[in-house]
Amino acid sequence: MMKNVLLKPVVLEIPLFKEIEQKELFLFVLGALVTRLISLQKAAEIMEIEPDMFLKILELMGIEFSYFSSDDVLIEREWLSS
Repeated sequence: MMKNVLLKPVVLEIPLFKEIEQKELFLFVLGALVTRLISLQKAAEIMEIEPDMFLKILELMGIEFSYFSSDDVLIEREWLSS
């Protein structure tokens, strides 16, 4: 019960969804996505939106998401700088 009281203000700050259940689901999906437990396709499917729309939501919220791993980003930066 105490966890719900502490988390409710955070959940209410999610601006793009009206219902609290959608906001909670988005936070769960976002956590699973950034920890690479699910794919972008699966995240969008769970939220019942298209993957492009899910990416747009992330962009609007200022959340950076990349398909690349940290190692992939380093390799790409080295390749681009050479």
